[in-house]
Amino acid sequence: MLFTTLAHDIAEYVHSVDYNDIPKQTIHDAKRLIIDTLGCGLGALDAEPVKIATKVAQYVESGPEATVLGTRRKAAPETAAFINGTMSRYLDYMDTYDGKEFSHPSDNIMPVIAIVESEGGSGRDVLLGTVLAYEIQCRLADAAALWTRGWDHVIYGLISVSAVSAKLMGLNVQKTEHAINIALNSHLTMRQLRVGEISMWKASAFANSARNAIFSSRLASAGMTGPSPVFEGEMGFWKLVTGKFDLDVKRFGNKKNKFKLGQGVIKFYPAEIRAQTAISVALQARKQFKSVWDIKSIDIRTNRAGLKILGNDPSKWNPKTKETADHSLPYVVAVALMDKKLDINSYKEERLRDKETLDLMKSIKVHEDKEFTKLFDEGGTVNASDIKIVLKDGKTIYEKQLYSKGHPRNPMTDQEIEEKFIRLTRRFVGDQKAEFIMETIWNLENVKNISKLFIILD
Repeated sequence: MLFTTLAHDIAEYVHSVDYNDIPKQTIHDAKRLIIDTLGCGLGALDAEPVKIATKVAQYVESGPEATVLGTRRKAAPETAAFINGTMSRYLDYMDTYDGKEFSHPSDNIMPVIAIVESEGGSGRDVLLGTVLAYEIQCRLADAAALWTRGWDHVIYGLISVSAVSAKLMGLNVQKTEHAINIALNSHLTMRQLRVGEISMWKASAFANSARNAIFSSRLASAGMTGPSPVFEGEMGFWKLVTGKFDLDVKRFGNKKNKFKLGQGVIKFYPAEIRAQTAISVALQARKQFKSVWDIKSIDIRTNRAGLKILGNDPSKWNPKTKETADHSLPYVVAVALMDKKLDINSYKEERLRDKETLDLMKSIKVHEDKEFTKLFDEGGTVNASDIKIVLKDGKTIYEKQLYSKGHPRNPMTDQEIEEKFIRLTRRFVGDQKAEFIMETIWNLENVKNISKLFIILD
């Protein structure tokens, strides 16, 4: 039997699927995610990491061009993917997919749009590229964990973006395989970016992987070959990073098999995915007492990953940055209880320093619930939480939620997706233009040149 590498199989897969292979419901779900991701990006136009990325980008020369979101500026597609990807990630408001590895597959959308625009492609190309990128990243997330070994999930984006960008650039299977090999061999990211006090780089980590992946596809297009076999080799990915894992590319989404897109969670609150149910139960509990100063103690239970990521190191109890705060269970719960809401304004610098919030956080304890861990291990995206609040008068309040709003078992409606988009974008584009942008995306399969979308966004 002739041996083929996993990189070759992935390359062959992306070239085997075309737009007409994708079911109408998956296309509709892709449009929902594109609206959601563009909303998250436009909502962060004035964020500091975005300003930094845009400033640095002016030193990068471009060939084929793509648009920097919210401006008339053009840049090389890898540069546009980096800036626009930083925008969409900054608010921590995008979708999440949890397999063995955690990821935000909508990170792929901005690089897909950048490549399609630079290649003069259509709305159908964006939809196809989005579905394929989701498929690759989510299947890899199901196959092997990276975070438990000290590596970061954005590594899988090197594979999804290089494979899909190569297809969209018109490379053949062999050159697509080389693009994957170059990208994966050369740009591995450590998990350190998400532990302790979290920096601005959290917003840019996948965007940087996308930038490197697109550049790797450019190199492959020009004839550069990459190290092979990048997964199976003596010093390859399996040996040094994940260990060997099973990934049957024949099971990937196509005419016969269901696609992964649509199986993730769209965030209802701007916070880490395991905080979604905790915020929800805190808000439900808050309706049952008059003042947060009536509280004696607060106990939050989450799964093992929720405890480790959101409540198990000192930085989460005194967050100094927005990036740390949106990954802090005690912070988001304390703010939700105090303000009766949690939104993008909950992370302003003066809010992080608020003494009353920090005092309330001292009454909070976070625990692992083994049943929640079991549910998560069995069901991937089951991000269950409960809360027990004991008041000073002895009254106990208890709330529990298994599936956050936006989970496939508790989905957001199209209207709720649109309302989120308008909330995030109105201060930059106004309600009327926001409605026009959404109308264009709902009809994206009929857009002949994706540059039309950026003319609307200007």
